Amino acid sequence: MILLAVKKEELIRNYAKAIREGNAAIFGGAGLSRPSGFVDWKGLLRPLASDIGLDVDRETDMLSVAQFYKNQRRTRTGINQSILDAFSVDAQINENIRIISRLPIFTYWTTNYDELLEKGILEANRNPDVKSESDQLSNMKRDRDAIVYKMHGDVNHPAKAVLTKEDYELYELHRPLFRTALKGDLVSKIFLFIGFSFEDPNLDYILGQIHSLLGECVPNHYCFFKRVQEDEFSDLAEYGYSKARQDMQEENLRNYGIQTVFVDSYDEITNILREIERVSKLYRVFISGSADEYTTPWNESRAEELARKLAGALVHEECRITSGFGRGLGSAIINGALDIIYSEKYRHIDEHLCLRPFPLNISDPDDRAKRWKEYRESIIDETGISIFLFGNKYDSTAGKTVVADGCIQEFEIAKAKGNLIIPIGSTGYAAKAISDEVKCNISDYPYLSDTIERLETENDIDSIVALVMDVIKKQQN
Repeated sequence: MILLAVKKEELIRNYAKAIREGNAAIFGGAGLSRPSGFVDWKGLLRPLASDIGLDVDRETDMLSVAQFYKNQRRTRTGINQSILDAFSVDAQINENIRIISRLPIFTYWTTNYDELLEKGILEANRNPDVKSESDQLSNMKRDRDAIVYKMHGDVNHPAKAVLTKEDYELYELHRPLFRTALKGDLVSKIFLFIGFSFEDPNLDYILGQIHSLLGECVPNHYCFFKRVQEDEFSDLAEYGYSKARQDMQEENLRNYGIQTVFVDSYDEITNILREIERVSKLYRVFISGSADEYTTPWNESRAEELARKLAGALVHEECRITSGFGRGLGSAIINGALDIIYSEKYRHIDEHLCLRPFPLNISDPDDRAKRWKEYRESIIDETGISIFLFGNKYDSTAGKTVVADGCIQEFEIAKAKGNLIIPIGSTGYAAKAISDEVKCNISDYPYLSDTIERLETENDIDSIVALVMDVIKKQQN
């Protein structure tokens, strides 16, 4: 039987689902940090091996190389200094770390000593709780947004870093709770391994224990491998050997529930991570709209009914609504969402409704405009779909109702961030203006090519809701 590697579409679909359901985890290996300029295991040990007369490129057991150095020197001072020298530099966060740090994931594991992962989480305005010692596992950092388990230690404490063969042999004595915690996460979460070679004895031991207990019931996890390329070898026999070994490694990982996604270049990993982020946001919907005035066929009652039914349909389909509590529509959106949350969703309000009312009482108009724009960007950045309806306000200076410039600004932000744009043009004002622009550039919005005209002319509330939901579900699937 020929085993087929997992397609990237399966990974994207299943991992994005795990993110939405709060069951996703990341495991980062040396390859995750390498684009930032940090060395891998072999690069770290190269100068140490040279010092004791070994060629690291001829060695296959890096643990023994580190152990040989310690045995020769009767001290690990050189190892500690090598870790400090290699990982204390102020490296830039790479794009892969930037993406996974933005994802709403709570659990991160790594064998890396560097601090890139926690710095990436901080850059994403999230608060990491870093665990590099066993006695830290029982402490919980206040207001934490993610846990980073550094199971082999941290650059700031190189003497305690796990690197030599002896360190691994004593791991169960010095860091037993890390193994226990990782076993629990591997059973209860879906992991994505990035930059990991699966040559780590600790992980092998843990995966073996889980497999012996659960057998074929082990959960699915995913990893990336760069496919062995024929043009990278001058010797065809060497290529054949490397390919056969990679195929065997893939098959072996399947025994532990780890499914391999092959890429032809490392750049593909970045693109896949971006797509995971995009797809995971397709259940987070921003509703933009306000109404100071209602015109035929939309009176106040019908406008509120549209907002209420739309919000209810979104929550029914497992979406999370974000609303800026727009004038005239905010209460209807909340009521529609809460009706379904209380009747179908076990009253899990936070999972399905996020209210982000705008800060008021900012006297300086320039400061208010700046802060509101930043606020809009932060709101829309957390979502993947933006729906626009109505969008008007009363301008006291002009003495009349005008198109709400805030809705137009939200459209521009959503467009720049790559959100799906769905304007309900039949409601007029900003929604109509946005609909007109979409029609003029419909090639940029192919998902609306069969719907935009109907959304501009349809006035039946149930039909409008059905059209919007049809567009969204097609994109989600």
